[in-house]
Amino acid sequence: MKGLVKTQAGFGHLALQEQTIAALGDDEIKIKVHYAGVCGTDIHTYEGHYNVNYPVTLGHEFAGEIVELGNNVEGFNIGDRVTSETTYYICGQCQYCATGDYNLCSKRRGLGTQQDGAFAPFVIARAASVHRLPDNVTYQAAAMTEPLACAHHAVAKIDVKKGDKAVIMGPGPIGLLVAQVVKSKGAEIIITGLDNDQARLDKAAALQLDHVVNLQHTNLQQYTDDLTSGYGVDIVIECSGAVPAANQGLSLLRKKGSFVQLGIFKDDKIEFDMDKVIQKEITVVGSRSQKPADWEPSLQLLSDGSVNAETLVTKILNISEWDTAYQHIKSGEGIKVLLKPVE
Repeated sequence: MKGLVKTQAGFGHLALQEQTIAALGDDEIKIKVHYAGVCGTDIHTYEGHYNVNYPVTLGHEFAGEIVELGNNVEGFNIGDRVTSETTYYICGQCQYCATGDYNLCSKRRGLGTQQDGAFAPFVIARAASVHRLPDNVTYQAAAMTEPLACAHHAVAKIDVKKGDKAVIMGPGPIGLLVAQVVKSKGAEIIITGLDNDQARLDKAAALQLDHVVNLQHTNLQQYTDDLTSGYGVDIVIECSGAVPAANQGLSLLRKKGSFVQLGIFKDDKIEFDMDKVIQKEITVVGSRSQKPADWEPSLQLLSDGSVNAETLVTKILNISEWDTAYQHIKSGEGIKVLLKPVE
């Protein structure tokens, strides 16, 4: 079969290669991939900013059908429609594994980074990570369960109350998913972006998010002050990974507000206005990836219509068309690209 493989470090080095799928383990499931989403991590890996175990087949957001079961696997059948968590291996012994916080296990190996992923016709997942799809959730929507689980994970870090005013900074795929999750809890959404985010801001408006703000044309501080009688918003979730956005978010918050950092910064160390955190008694929390407890709630959000993931898809391409996918995303016109395998 042909997979899209990152062969070595540095920019590029992503090749469509013939490969042999590994033998199925007793506690594993072989899945025929229908669609696999291109994640920001895949873009960073392609550009050489994120290291993986070379060579490795990329792709960790996917959905498909079961074609083979390991000898010990129970509760699944050939033909089941499924998706899978990215976790392929955990130590099972540390305190994080004991509490289901697999995303924090220091020995964790993930699909598409340390283990061959889903930019291929077939992928092997550990049975404990596989989830059956609700009947009314399409393969295209289900291929975005992983980023939705990341969004759910971030929102679960804070207490969102009905009527809260929440600023979501960054209208990319994660930001648009986070906004929908927060809105499903009854909050009023203010989602922000720039001129080069116009296609994404238009999508935010189409999703009927409450306030869609272009920062290059609107003073966000004044806008949120007007909405809150000068008190400030209750919640800021920063999804862009832009340092100015993070610091602006602290200014927007009311006293005792909640700040969640989900976007990844280009540099590990940044300037962050801790005086505002102290003086306003702001709760600041980071959010990394997702964990098992986020997956079934995410599938339920897709099933009940609280989150429309499929509308974020702007192109469907074959894995052989990576260059087109990459340019579509980098242009700012694309929101989410799904890749189909080459048989």
